[in-house]
Amino acid sequence: MKKAFPKWIKWRAPDPAMLKSMQALLKDLNLHTICESAQCPNMGYCFSRRTATFLILGDVCTRSCTFCGVKKGIPLPVDQNEPAAVTEAVRRLGLKYAVITSVTRDDLSDGGASQFAEVISRLHELDMNITVEVLIPDFKGSFAALRSVAKAGPQVINHNIETIRRLYPNVRPGAVYEQSLAVLANIKHIQPDIITKSGMMLGLGETAEEVIDAMRDLRHADCDLLTMGQYLQPSPTHHEIKSFVSPEIFSEYASMALELGFKGAAAAPLVRSSFKADELYQTAGRMTHHPETETKGRIHAD
Repeated sequence: MKKAFPKWIKWRAPDPAMLKSMQALLKDLNLHTICESAQCPNMGYCFSRRTATFLILGDVCTRSCTFCGVKKGIPLPVDQNEPAAVTEAVRRLGLKYAVITSVTRDDLSDGGASQFAEVISRLHELDMNITVEVLIPDFKGSFAALRSVAKAGPQVINHNIETIRRLYPNVRPGAVYEQSLAVLANIKHIQPDIITKSGMMLGLGETAEEVIDAMRDLRHADCDLLTMGQYLQPSPTHHEIKSFVSPEIFSEYASMALELGFKGAAAAPLVRSSFKADELYQTAGRMTHHPETETKGRIHAD
C-alpha cells in the first residue's frame, strides 16, 4: 500500500513560463537533464533560477537500479555534438557552476569517460572561471576511464553510493558497494586536489547503524562532501518506500558527518546530490568541528 507523505515532504511546482523556457532551450540543443529524467522534486526551484544538471550520453541507462526513474534499455549511439551543446547551454544560461551527469553506459568500452572529459575540456575553454562538477557512474571499476575524467580537470567529482551495503543486490543490481568506494578513493590517488563527493538516499530499508557505517566507509575512502535525502518512489514498479526520515534525523546525520571529518554535508528530505551544489562546494575546506554540532548519544543505531 502506498505510504502517505508526511507534512515535511513538500516541493515547489515549476513555474510554467520558466519550465517552457528551459524546455525550449533543451529541445533546441537536443539535451537532456537529470532533473526531468529522474523526476527530481527540486526541478521547479532549479529551473526558476535558470540552472539544471545536464544528462549526457543520452537518456537511456543500461542498468536496472530499482530506485531510479531514468529510462532503462538499449541506448542510442553517443552524440558527438553533445559536448558542444552542453557548452552552449552553459553559455546561454550564464552558469558559473556547471553540473554534468550521465546515464550508465556499460555498452561503451570506457563507460562514456571520454565524453565526460570532452565536456569538461570544452567548458574550461569557454571560461576558466567556470567550476565544473561531474557526477559519474562507476565505469565498471576502470582506473583508466576514471583517470581520463580526473585529468580533464573538474573541480568536483561526485559518485553516489546511493544506499548501504546490504541493499545493493536489490537497489543497485549491477553495481558493487566496494567498487563505488574504490572509485572515490582512486580519484584522490589520481588527482589529490579534486574535491570528492557522494550521496545516499534514506528510506529504502536501512538502519541507522548501517547509515553510520556507510558514512564511515566514505570517510575511509577520503570522500570530502556528503549529501543525504529522502527516497521518493518514481512509480509503483520501483523500490518501495520503507520509511520517511524526519528533518531532525537528517540534521543529526549532517552533524555526525562533520564529526566524522567530511568537509561539508547537506542532509534533508529533499536534498539531492546536485541540489545547490555550488553552495556545498563552497564549504569544502571551511567546515570544521563546532561544539554545537555534537551528536553523540542522539542517533540510536538499534
